[in-house]
Amino acid sequence: MGKGDLLSKILPSGRGVWVPIDHGVSDYPVEGLKDTESTIKSLISAGVDAIIAHKGIVGHYHKLCENTNTSMIVHLSASTRHGGSEASNKVLVGSVDEVRKRGGVGVSCQVNMGSVKEPEMMERMGEISRQAVLEGLPMFGMVYARGPNLNIMEDDVTKGNAHAVRLAFELGCDAAKTVWTGDKESFTEIANAVPIPILVAGGPSTGDSRAILTMIRDALDSGASGVCMGRQIFGHPQVESIAKAIVMLVHQDASVDEAIIECSL
Repeated sequence: MGKGDLLSKILPSGRGVWVPIDHGVSDYPVEGLKDTESTIKSLISAGVDAIIAHKGIVGHYHKLCENTNTSMIVHLSASTRHGGSEASNKVLVGSVDEVRKRGGVGVSCQVNMGSVKEPEMMERMGEISRQAVLEGLPMFGMVYARGPNLNIMEDDVTKGNAHAVRLAFELGCDAAKTVWTGDKESFTEIANAVPIPILVAGGPSTGDSRAILTMIRDALDSGASGVCMGRQIFGHPQVESIAKAIVMLVHQDASVDEAIIECSL
């Protein structure tokens, strides 16, 4: 498949439900990832569009996605909780030319904007973007506005998050991840900052289905194109049900109540 076909598969009609499960590299044990195969099967059954994982996970489990609507994206940025002052410095742990061979259909890279190591991470994202163009693969940017050097402009109601997605877009990403900023006004500014799909993050697992779905509904109504949400899904007590409910919101434009009732949450 060419890049356009791959984008259409992981972002049908420009919208997507993506579930990152890369957390086991930075932190383990993690609830919901102890039985990785079971979690992946639940996500596939729910009909999520993409699972983002490190290359070992993709290489080992990608065959589970064969003949389904779910694809796997290789995340190339990593650090661990043991990195001390360098824990926020996401280094590269692979290259784009191995992604297809491992069973992936796209690539993901992270920059922590405002981190002491921001320049190095930007350089890495630029290099992965270059490789992705040459390999004909979609490029996803996880760009977070966080770190001791974050210098938020006085009138920026997005707290640097609009700048973060703009950075991802200008470095060549085909889609980007951002956080929910707490209200529709500020999130609309983020969505309007770029012409690429913006997927909203979830944050730490809460298990509160209504709160999760309400936040997603508000984000979609404010211009989000879907979600890139990990712990709120794979750490949920009903993984398949919450994932199905999110698919209903993103792809069927369902209301929160409709999704809760249909998925028995």
